[in-house]
Amino acid sequence: MPVVAVVLAIAIVVAIGSGPIELTPRTVLAVAGHEILGLGPGAGPLETTVVMDLRMPRVLFGALTGAALAVSGAALQSLFRNPLADPGIIGVSAGASTGAVGAIVMLPPITGALVAWVVPASAFVGGLLATALIYALARPSAGTGTARLLLVGIAVGAAFSAATGFFTFAADDDELESVVFWQMGSLGSISWLRLAIVTLPVLLGLGLLMSLARRLDLLTLGERQAKHLGLDVNSTRRLVIVITALLTGATVAFTGTIGFIGLVVPHIVRLLCGPGHRALLPVSAVLGALLIVVADTLSRVVAPPAEVPIGLFTALMGAPFFLALVMRSRAVQL
Repeated sequence: MPVVAVVLAIAIVVAIGSGPIELTPRTVLAVAGHEILGLGPGAGPLETTVVMDLRMPRVLFGALTGAALAVSGAALQSLFRNPLADPGIIGVSAGASTGAVGAIVMLPPITGALVAWVVPASAFVGGLLATALIYALARPSAGTGTARLLLVGIAVGAAFSAATGFFTFAADDDELESVVFWQMGSLGSISWLRLAIVTLPVLLGLGLLMSLARRLDLLTLGERQAKHLGLDVNSTRRLVIVITALLTGATVAFTGTIGFIGLVVPHIVRLLCGPGHRALLPVSAVLGALLIVVADTLSRVVAPPAEVPIGLFTALMGAPFFLALVMRSRAVQL
């Protein structure tokens, strides 16, 4: 954990300095020390603007997003006892995508300050709607099993994905460009205000999930065994679903769809730290933050001054790992 945290801190400093305008780590630290702590002489106005207004909020938001998706993935894999589960399994990502794409395509053009909030707000509403549908159809409070909840989540996600496809088909050329870029994920629109809005719910959600570490350990034994050990399975299932929906919806609403972090990171951490959630959840948060920060840095330096969607890099990292998991599962069955 300390090693990964140190690497994350170094990656954040390097990420803030990387881009079309290159800044040394010393310059980044000088600007941050002067502007945040009031220490040292700082740097020039250009360097200060690049660090404080353009890069620091997006890098910190990326770290929060990676932590939220990774911890959500770890919790959902334990809840469903399925190594292929990730935040998309509960339909939040698909619902958010439908809300955002629907706003881009169906609403009339909006100008002024409101335009920056319409798509994120629509995405968050879409994610909440997906979660509400899953609750209504799976009825977790009625004693249904996790398997049904998993299947309902997949079905609801597929339905929202189909709706997104129809909106994409109806989009004109200008709308299609925005739709495709949003679906691939980006941190380019992040500001200090958006970071401030998301920080509290994400930190609250992360803290709540980590407080459920013992319950998640019991769930990995199976629902029947967990009930015999005194766990309220329905209540725990409900809490995990709501918290992961909050974490995923709050971040995806501003970044677009970023896949595979919730799938890949928990497996890597289990190899390093074992299956116990007291270590699994916090280490997943740090490693997930690290991967997003690295992916965002690559998105800005591969083809400057253009920005490659961050979802391409997370998919490039996650797809081979996902395939390896599928093949391994098939080999075990054979």
